Amino acid sequence: MSETKNPGEKKLTLTLKPRTETGVVRQSFSHGRTKQVVVEKIKRRTVGGPAEAKAEPAPVEAPKKVAAPAPKAPPAAPAPKSGVVLRTLTEEEMAARAHALADSRVREAEERKAAEEEAKRRASREHIEKAEREAAEARKREEEVRHKVEEESKRKAGEVAKKRLGGEEEVKKPAPGARLKLEAEADDEAPRTARRPGGGPGAARPAAARPAAPRAAAPKERGRLTLTNALRADEVRERSVASFRRRTQRMKGHVAEQKEKLTREVTIPDAITIQELANRMSERAVDVIRLLMKQGQMATINDVIDADTAQLIAEEMGHTARRVSESDVEEGLFDTADDEGALESRAPVVTVMGHVDHGKTSLLDAIRQADVVSGEAGGITQHIGAYQVTSASGDKVTFIDTPGHAAFTAMRARGAKVTDIVILVVAADDGVMPQTVEAIHHAKAAKVPIIVAINKIDKPGATPDRVRTELLQHEIQVESLGGDVVDVEVSALKKTNIDKLLEMVALQAEILDLKANPHRPAEGTVIEAKLDRGRGPVATVLVQRGTLHPGDIVVAGAEWGRVRALVSDTGAAVQSAGPSTPVEVLGFSGTPDAGDRLAVVENEARAREITDYRQRQKREKTATRATGMRGSLEQMMAQAKTAGRKEFGLVIKADVQGSLEAIVGTLDKLGTDEVAARVLHSGVGGISESDVTLAEASGVPIIAFNVRANKEAREAAERAGIEIRYYNIIYDLVDDVKKAMSGLLPPTIRETMLGNAQILEVFKVSKVGNIAGCKVTDGTVERGANVRLIRDNVVVHEGKLSQLKRFKDDVKEVSSGMECGMAFENYQDMRQGDVIECYRVEQVARSL
Repeated sequence: MSETKNPGEKKLTLTLKPRTETGVVRQSFSHGRTKQVVVEKIKRRTVGGPAEAKAEPAPVEAPKKVAAPAPKAPPAAPAPKSGVVLRTLTEEEMAARAHALADSRVREAEERKAAEEEAKRRASREHIEKAEREAAEARKREEEVRHKVEEESKRKAGEVAKKRLGGEEEVKKPAPGARLKLEAEADDEAPRTARRPGGGPGAARPAAARPAAPRAAAPKERGRLTLTNALRADEVRERSVASFRRRTQRMKGHVAEQKEKLTREVTIPDAITIQELANRMSERAVDVIRLLMKQGQMATINDVIDADTAQLIAEEMGHTARRVSESDVEEGLFDTADDEGALESRAPVVTVMGHVDHGKTSLLDAIRQADVVSGEAGGITQHIGAYQVTSASGDKVTFIDTPGHAAFTAMRARGAKVTDIVILVVAADDGVMPQTVEAIHHAKAAKVPIIVAINKIDKPGATPDRVRTELLQHEIQVESLGGDVVDVEVSALKKTNIDKLLEMVALQAEILDLKANPHRPAEGTVIEAKLDRGRGPVATVLVQRGTLHPGDIVVAGAEWGRVRALVSDTGAAVQSAGPSTPVEVLGFSGTPDAGDRLAVVENEARAREITDYRQRQKREKTATRATGMRGSLEQMMAQAKTAGRKEFGLVIKADVQGSLEAIVGTLDKLGTDEVAARVLHSGVGGISESDVTLAEASGVPIIAFNVRANKEAREAAERAGIEIRYYNIIYDLVDDVKKAMSGLLPPTIRETMLGNAQILEVFKVSKVGNIAGCKVTDGTVERGANVRLIRDNVVVHEGKLSQLKRFKDDVKEVSSGMECGMAFENYQDMRQGDVIECYRVEQVARSL
């Protein structure tokens, strides 16, 4: 180190002597390789002199008390030889050192105490471990003794079996060459026999000394030398008892006993794989495949076979087959028998049917003292409604109102299916109409009694007798004409004879003696279903048996749910709904289809099982209809016939399931062999963004019936340019779709004859071609019109007239009796005497 701050001063250099001594060591490795390694030896530096380095501090005993007296000041240390003077410690430093010394003594005492406790714990632990080791060794010795006893007993049993086997077989004299080998084996067995425990009869006697026979060389061991083989080199491998038993049975010619085959009851579904069938029979899949191959059928374990084949296989293998089907999950869901003693009287269910505008809803309004007609768009009923009315006598009657026009045939069929009595409304001024006849057919198919209500008798042109006479044509004979059908003349507008109509309904219900069991899980039918924005899926249900409560788990079609609320026809929440009661049910997971039967199940697992099966069936049916590859030959021919027709795509959203069904059914009937409506998607509820996305991808419009699009869907439709058409009357919707489908039809080609001309002479003009000099014999000839060239009453060319001249001037048309020059487009082969027929082609638009 050097100091060079002041240049005028002398440089003072201090050096430190290294405390390490270095040396070189040569290391030798295999194959003559060497390596030199530098080794350093570091000396330890002592702080004091040699006397201090050799002096060791005396051990300090632990103080008995924590507080130690302050030590006296130690004498000043003598100055070291190096000449450095050490200063004397102050009182504070001496007190601090004394305090630190006392703390260290206390700490040492605590550590010594902790060490003593640890030594005691270690000694007790070692004592316990020693006892456990001794017990384990004792158990091990006992186990070894037990193993030796078992081995000895096994060996004795083997010898007894050998002796018994030797007594049964004929003793053969050994060959002279094998005598030495047998004697050598006897010498080997002698020491083993002498080691047998016990001195009983089984103990071996010392054998007489024999001359040692020359032994053959030990056979060469074959196989790989492994660690296991090396460790077991001295052990003698002996036959096991099981091996000796098998050898004995083989020598005796004993055949192993066949196990008794177990017969099982095998459950066989509609379709099952070979592997699953083998598992259920506890048989090998190879045996099943072998049996199928004998029958001429090649299969693998993953192939699916039908129930008939599986039953044959199971019975062939000696098992009992029990056929089950996927539809068994619906067993016991409906139509379980009720006890006669539990049946109670219920209100009749009356369906009002008839032609459109004959006054069905107005008649029902007069009965209910309500105004439903004003709430329907266009004054026609487009929804099926269910109401319960209390008559003047106090009896309750459930009415179902059905639409009358042709599009709602399925609704009327559903209404007739769940009803007890049908009121057939016929207008006195209009008579029997097509939907009246259809309602009669539905009522007869449902086998329910009919009450004829002749409405609008207050109108001037009303003739009730004409209605009764027209009904005779359809096998409806009223009581006034000697029949058994009740007829009542009513006026819904003036409320005439309404009480008489209710009286007839009550009388008919009394004759029918309608009863149901209210003390059982509910069953019913979905009359109508819709998707309400605030309440979710809502189903109008007519309870037919049992009582429905909030909290019940219900299944309807492919949907299930827990009943959250029950709402009556008046809009009030109710806590129960008995037989013949119409209610709105909230809580379904999805919108069920109108007409589905509803049932209460015991738990959610059963509900999911049933709905999963129904959804799977619905998917398979949809896939079959979409592919169109399955079916009969007639279906394939029909598909081939309509393969080239045009399709008008639509996305339809409606407010309720019944209206949607009617719209789709009506549009299907509009189709012809050339054009048809194709509904890409139909659903209940408002228009969503997913509907717009589907319409955009397919390039089709969206039809909305009594629903609206939300803000997001409306904006998405505006961006994509998708048209959304809103309707509230089904007639307008059908008419607009019919016009759009008519636009896809190819127009009809119509020809209009203009005139005829005869070629008198053909002239050749350079750069133009042949010009026919003609005389118009009939009608007129126009430039640009279509022409036919007829030669010997045979059409040789069809084309257009390119030039029409008269005296070298181009003219638009030439009248009859005049001469002119004509030139054809792309045709020059004109001859004298040919006839030219001129006509105009018109395209006429077609309509459905």
